[in-house]
Formats: sequence, C-alpha cells, structure tokens
Amino acid sequence: MKYIIAYDIQNDKKRRKVSKILEENGVRLQFSVFECKLNKKELKELKTKIDNIINSRSDSVLIFNLCENCESKSLNLGASYIERIVSIIDL
Repeated sequence: MKYIIAYDIQNDKKRRKVSKILEENGVRLQFSVFECKLNKKELKELKTKIDNIINSRSDSVLIFNLCENCESKSLNLGASYIERIVSIIDL
C-alpha cells in the first residue's frame, strides 16, 4: 500500500531522525511530507520507530492510506519535488 506521511516535529534532532527513517522507506514530496510504499509489517515497524522518537504531547505525524482509486484522483499544483531538485541540479 502507498501512504502519505506528514510530520510537524518541534525538536530539530528528532525531526532529522524521523526524516531519515522516512527517506529510507519512501520518497520526499515536500520538506515534511513523504510517500512510502509499505506492507502491513513495514508500516507497523515504521510507526513503532517514529513513536519511539517523537514527543506525543508536542509533535504530530499523520499517516494517510493512499488507495489506487484515490491516487488516480489526486492533483499536483505547481512544481513537484523532483522537478525542483532537477532544476537545482541543472543550475
């Protein structure tokens, strides 16, 4: 399954740790938004890792299941993350 994972984490060190975990499991779409293809076991492991890092009182991690039907109806306005990276590299 595909998941869209977004986070708002106050502590820089914790934010970097979560970002690294998500980079290992998916593709960054925006600074704090990732797309990850995970099976149930991988999702459970990912949630456990993130839950052990974040402060549940001040931090937020949202995980949205992106079904195939929903994905086909999704929209992108403006440059995608990949397009922005390519334009930076082409400088």
